[in-house]
Amino acid sequence: MAAGLSFAASAADITVAYDADPVSLDPHEQLSGGTLQMSHMVFDPLVRWTQDLQFEPRLATSWERIDDTTVRFNLRKDVKFHSGNDFNADDVVWTVERLKASPDFKGIFTPIASVKKVDDYTVDFVTDGPYPLVLQTMTYVFPMDAEYYSGTTADGKDKAEIQKSGSTFASTNVSGTGPFTVKSREQGVKVEFDRFDDYWDTESPGNVDNLTLVPIKEDATRVAALLSGDVDMIAPVSPNDHKRIERADGIDLVTLPGTRIITFQLNQSVSEPLKDPRVRQAIAYAVNNDGIVKKIMKGFGTTASQQSPAGYAGHNEDLAPRYDLKKAKSLMEEAGYGDGFALTMIAPNNRYVNDEKIAQAVSAMLSKIGIKVDLQTMPKAQYWPEFDKCAAGMQMIGWHSDTEDSANFTEFLTMTRNADTGKGQYNCGHYSNAEVDKLVEAANVETDPAKRAQMLKDVEAMLYNDAAFLPLHWQNLAWAAKSNVDIQPIVNAMDFPYFGDLVVTEK
Repeated sequence: MAAGLSFAASAADITVAYDADPVSLDPHEQLSGGTLQMSHMVFDPLVRWTQDLQFEPRLATSWERIDDTTVRFNLRKDVKFHSGNDFNADDVVWTVERLKASPDFKGIFTPIASVKKVDDYTVDFVTDGPYPLVLQTMTYVFPMDAEYYSGTTADGKDKAEIQKSGSTFASTNVSGTGPFTVKSREQGVKVEFDRFDDYWDTESPGNVDNLTLVPIKEDATRVAALLSGDVDMIAPVSPNDHKRIERADGIDLVTLPGTRIITFQLNQSVSEPLKDPRVRQAIAYAVNNDGIVKKIMKGFGTTASQQSPAGYAGHNEDLAPRYDLKKAKSLMEEAGYGDGFALTMIAPNNRYVNDEKIAQAVSAMLSKIGIKVDLQTMPKAQYWPEFDKCAAGMQMIGWHSDTEDSANFTEFLTMTRNADTGKGQYNCGHYSNAEVDKLVEAANVETDPAKRAQMLKDVEAMLYNDAAFLPLHWQNLAWAAKSNVDIQPIVNAMDFPYFGDLVVTEK
């Protein structure tokens, strides 16, 4: 463990080591797992997922569909923000308007035409047309303190400003309704959280009064910190360390099947050869993603051929992984690149399980068909600003659909980039297929589940045939903690444990 980082733990005072800390305290700055994890700690959503992927009331106590385009939500009363302000419908309206202006989130909220205040504790969400995912969308609404975030700072800046990788009021100040307040934050060192004394959920079993989040980049160092007692919980746990954790006394390993797809985008805007679908197909045939799962992931993942995992509406069982080196070389010849070409590749080295090793393996595999890769890996904090430039030929990205719906993958990763709507926000492959766009838009207003599923399966087939991106695997999830830190009930497939409900018992 890094020098100077030694933490004592008690029944209600714990330290959690993650691979990286959240880049900002603004819940609307970046659509990422780290941001959503932070949001569940210091804010509260209107609706929350349960472990079995059902909907649980949070700041919304109930809801009903009024007509084809209107869903009414009844809001919880007697809820306080950390600032002491009262929560009401005005905060929901203000928050949704800000979400619709966020570059990262507005794509999710495009179907929401408006949110209307009925009274202080009732709001109507009105959609542009019939929309099947209203409740899923509500899991993204973490009401912010409208009064706290309104107005200007001492130097005249708008407190509601959203700026990626910038210093804004919202990125460094927080007033939510969540179980924890932010006591202190040192970017890249630690974030300290205190239990919110006026937290509304008095029925929560959680008894953690103080929680310290410490970023520890290296997998082995995180495990060593847990085994030595310096920290009480770690995430993620590398597949290489599972047996070591399981052999340790007083330590529990908790795993869940994952639905986060790990992919490489093939950037047609900076690499001319990638505009040819035969070259993209050659890359798909050259990469042995099943071998990556078996050797690098130690079986802790599911080989992928598409975006949608089994169980999702759009999962297409007809699509199979396609490793065939001979076929890959033939396609390169056919496309006129028999002698290969050079391209750049970027990947994080502390965001996904074994991300750097995976990138190195893919680079080596591509060399077998003459593609010379200039690989650069970097920590998560530096990676996302670099990713957003869309300047590399191949860029790694993982995506978990927090709506637990297939269309979400396509909306962000493969639909045509559109700054106005937010569609294709993370499509740094610059892939564009009007038929795909049209079909996803149609699926998003189709309320017949069977018809909608077939539409999304057809989308996956189109992306597969076009080799729109390079699918690798769905990443499984693993956490480890001291046996007196009962993480089993609070972890979930979305990969943001509900720390407000965490129970720590006496050792």
